[in-house]
Amino acid sequence: MSLTLLNSMLQRLSPRRPLILYVATWTTLLTLLAAVASFSPELAFVSAITPTSSFSQACRSQGLPPEGSLTTVRVPVDVPGEVLCLPAQLFMRSKMDLLVPPVFAAIIVAISAYVVKVLGLWEMDDPPH
Repeated sequence: MSLTLLNSMLQRLSPRRPLILYVATWTTLLTLLAAVASFSPELAFVSAITPTSSFSQACRSQGLPPEGSLTTVRVPVDVPGEVLCLPAQLFMRSKMDLLVPPVFAAIIVAISAYVVKVLGLWEMDDPPH
């Protein structure tokens, strides 16, 4: 019974194979583009606030931290000349770091599927209204 069902499904999908490949390709590209666009600022921020970065050298050049104190990092702010140094222990992973990326990925894939539908790629299957 299941072999018959599988055969009938394959027969129905085989004429649509190029369209399915097209949709899968665009969904993958949109998801990758959204991932790169969202994670590149995060990567830049993380690399800027590491204690060994040249950006954080401004804290040490001002005498921060005092000897025997916590390590500090420079935090980027909107005012170009201002230097804001905070203890490095304030920047730790949170529980939200585990929740946000999968939710974001699911939203992006859903939006990509909606964009494909709006573009009318399946309109030959829809009955006229």
